[in-house]
Amino acid sequence: MRTHPTMFSDIPIPAGTRRPTGFLLGLAGVVLLATLSSGAPGEAAAPAVPGATYVGSTACKGCHEDQFKKLDATLHSRVLGERGRTQLQQQACESCHGPGSKHLEDQANPAYSIRFGPKSAQSVADRNAVCLQCHQKGKRLFWHGSQHEARDVTCTTCHSIKSPKSAKAQLTAVDQLTLCKQCHAVSVAQQANWSHMPVREGKIQCATCHNVHGTITEKLIPENSINENCYRCHTDKRGPFLWEHAPVRESCMNCHKPHGSNNIRLLRIREPRLCQQCHNESRHPSTAFAGGSNQDPTIDRRFLGRSCALCHNNIHGSNHPQGFAFTR
Repeated sequence: MRTHPTMFSDIPIPAGTRRPTGFLLGLAGVVLLATLSSGAPGEAAAPAVPGATYVGSTACKGCHEDQFKKLDATLHSRVLGERGRTQLQQQACESCHGPGSKHLEDQANPAYSIRFGPKSAQSVADRNAVCLQCHQKGKRLFWHGSQHEARDVTCTTCHSIKSPKSAKAQLTAVDQLTLCKQCHAVSVAQQANWSHMPVREGKIQCATCHNVHGTITEKLIPENSINENCYRCHTDKRGPFLWEHAPVRESCMNCHKPHGSNNIRLLRIREPRLCQQCHNESRHPSTAFAGGSNQDPTIDRRFLGRSCALCHNNIHGSNHPQGFAFTR
């Protein structure tokens, strides 16, 4: 016997009372339309030029012929104008700069044309909203609320539509490392350390580990955690293991500096000092004379100043039945 209604039609209604189905459906429709029209939280609509209409790119070419020549050599010239897949993309110049009729009437007024340079009258959010009209999916899904958006980074800070120095991704610098160095000088400088990620060698890029357009995790990493990010390459360290090493499972960065280090294997501190941050000297003293005695028979000098990993060589985890000390 059913005790709870499962549909609107199951709700008991007194005789003579009309079912509110039509009203509820109408109300639901209004809520749905309001939700769809409002967009994502924090999402800015592309700026509009009040009262302006589209005039066609031929009118733009009369004054901006040099800009036309630059654009012809870029990727955007292949997707804007007659080849555009949407009505907006078919407007060519006005796809990004907005309808130009007001600009033709008063070219000195910066508010009548959407500009992307340092003298732009539009806000950073408005300028980025223009780009997000087309570039809003995939890796750019979490741009809103990202660290770069919060710091007022514009799309044109890193990308150049008409004069890119890098064909791939149309960057404003010759490569990612040079581009990111403009703001992240400390992280890039660590690439000069003896032990470093192979970024300088061209084997990976900054975007290999970071999604600069925004993620739901810290450090702009594309995976759900720092460890999951590392496991994309270091699959043998993923586990699960019979014997887990707690600091390893917590974060790879407990022991490693990902951008570069002067210790082997990107370690934060050289061994054995790294391990002794958690493990005291009761088992393996690090000094020749423990407790002030020069006759301590418990000290084996083979341990002094050595790497712990010489014996504990499965420090990331072990599946051996006797691997509790990570020695096998």
